[in-house]
Amino acid sequence: MNKNVAKTVSLRALSVALVCLGTMVIQIPIPLGYAHLGDAVILLVSVFWGPAVGGLAGGLGSALADLLTGYAQWVPTTLLTKALMGALIGWIAGGAGKSQIASVRTLLAAVAGILEMIAGYWIGGSILAGSMAAGAAQIPGLVLKGVFAVVLFYAAGFLLEKAHVDRLIRNM
Repeated sequence: MNKNVAKTVSLRALSVALVCLGTMVIQIPIPLGYAHLGDAVILLVSVFWGPAVGGLAGGLGSALADLLTGYAQWVPTTLLTKALMGALIGWIAGGAGKSQIASVRTLLAAVAGILEMIAGYWIGGSILAGSMAAGAAQIPGLVLKGVFAVVLFYAAGFLLEKAHVDRLIRNM
C-alpha cells in the first residue's frame, strides 16, 4: 500500500473514531435526543481536513455512536444530517489546510453547519414523531447544543493553532 493511501485511510478512520467517541463520552438528554461533544469534533475535523473527511467523519462517526448507544432509530437521519454538516463546514471553510480558526469564513462555516444540523434533526424528528410540532420541540435544545459545539470548537481550535498543532495535523 502506498504511503499516501495509508495516511489518508488512517486519517479518515481516526476522524470517524474521534467523532464517535466525542458523541458517546458525555450525553446530555434533550427532547428527542442528546447533546454531546461530537459536533465540536466535526467542526474541527471539517475545518482542518476539508469536506471529504468532515462529511465522512460526521456521518459515519455520529451514526455509529447512535447505533452503539441505543438510538438506532436516528441512524438514517444522523448519517445524512451529520455527513452534510461536515461537508458543508469543510467546503465553506475553504477545504483541507486552507482555513484559519480566526476567520470570517470559519465562523460562517460553523454557523452554516450548525443551522444545517438543526434543520436536519427538525425534519428527521418530525418524521420519527409523526408531527412537525414534536420535531420543532427539539429546536431549542439543538440551538443550545450548537452554541456549545461552536464555543468548544473555537476554544480547542485556538489552542491547537497557538501550539502550532494545526500545521502538524494539516501536513500529516
